[in-house]
Amino acid sequence: MSRTTTYLELSQEGGGAHKFYEVTVEGTNVSVRYGRIGTPGQLQTSSFPTGQKARDAAQRKIGEKVRKGYAPAVQGGRAARPVTRRQVSSAPSTARAAAPVLWRFRTGSAAFGIHIGEDRCWVGNQAGDVYTLGHDGEVLARYSLPEGVKCLVADDFWIYAGCDDGTVYDLSSKVPFAAYAVAPDVDIFWLDIHEGVLDVSDADGGLTVIDHEDEFQWSRRSTGGQAWMVRADGRAVYHGHQRGVTAYAPDGNGELWHTPTAGGVLFGWQEEHAVYAGTARNVVQRLAKADGAVEATYRCDAAVYSCATSADGRHVFAGDSASSVYCFDADGTRLWKLRTGGGSALSMQYREERLYMVTTDGSLLCMDASEAAVADARRGSVPVARDVKSAAALPTYTPPSSAAAVATVSEAPAGGVVVECIPSGGRLRVHVVSEGYEPSWNVQFPRGIREAGARYVVDALHPADSGFYRVRGEIRRLV
Repeated sequence: MSRTTTYLELSQEGGGAHKFYEVTVEGTNVSVRYGRIGTPGQLQTSSFPTGQKARDAAQRKIGEKVRKGYAPAVQGGRAARPVTRRQVSSAPSTARAAAPVLWRFRTGSAAFGIHIGEDRCWVGNQAGDVYTLGHDGEVLARYSLPEGVKCLVADDFWIYAGCDDGTVYDLSSKVPFAAYAVAPDVDIFWLDIHEGVLDVSDADGGLTVIDHEDEFQWSRRSTGGQAWMVRADGRAVYHGHQRGVTAYAPDGNGELWHTPTAGGVLFGWQEEHAVYAGTARNVVQRLAKADGAVEATYRCDAAVYSCATSADGRHVFAGDSASSVYCFDADGTRLWKLRTGGGSALSMQYREERLYMVTTDGSLLCMDASEAAVADARRGSVPVARDVKSAAALPTYTPPSSAAAVATVSEAPAGGVVVECIPSGGRLRVHVVSEGYEPSWNVQFPRGIREAGARYVVDALHPADSGFYRVRGEIRRLV
């Protein structure tokens, strides 16, 4: 069987694009490998009815890239560039009282990502480690990802980690899978996922939207760079950057509103009717989702690195660049300011009278945010924070290196759902084989492990409102 490979690169001076694109035709299959130069990149394979159709499709792909500035190159001729790391400073706190921190877990590297769920806490750091802990601080498991974790987000049951290699990993089961491959020239700053649709904000002030099939939908460039905020719901995508917050229609068809903020946006939070923007000018501002109107301002004493609210929106929390944490009433009245004891909070989340923060020294802190505990802290009475240690035999999970690395079973276990990879329109789609499901719906499935004709067993499928299924639980290949 004949095999031809075309290797292209696009490398711009001054820190611009530095990426490769490789197309291989083998019989009726076309494989595309792409990513940052010096990395293995992402691999996608499509099947075609005939060899001629495969060659034609490959030429179209190559032509598109050449028109964008790619040129033939020798693989290995250019070295990899270092990935952008968020550089943050943290000054000592001016707060008189210490926060009532119950426990602290040191991850060993600067940490940005946090998610607090019903039964566990998630924290991700710049070394590519994601740890899960119980609410009491017990370390339960560790995921080891190929690149540093920029952020962690939840979409209902599913947990995702956006990483420095431009990949977003699904951490919802024991084995993490690459769920989305963001364009290799996009330097992820933050992301959000709503009903399987991925929204990515980046270093250049860009916004990229990718659907549940890991296929590009649309992108926009907002007026300001350094876009550290993106939040999404069914009504809009809210993009925070150096010049404020811009709301876009979910389908990308137009800007809904733009609100300049008091300083560049460094963090974002959302509730049902409002988004909250933490800014470099020492404030958090609450903006109405309907029209972007500024409804309230919460004043801190230094640049705001993170913010969050209580479940009912009654209280607003903020972490500043001077290692302090604040609480405000909904109207903007400051209730208290305390020092974290562990650097500045880069992300935070409130749950059931506890405030969880990840800080510049790489720690996950659990603070007692109840009124009684804070009152005691302001009088100088705080608990001794317990330092949490990892168990020596901590389970560690890594992404499979290929489809061949996925666990196999000889038959579907009771309750398992069988799905199959099917060539369709030059792409590999995944449909349900088991009875009781809509056979025409696609299944959201990791692209890196798809193989034409292969069948897999998943623990469960959940229907999405827009007409596709999402996998829940383990994925095993039927052999």
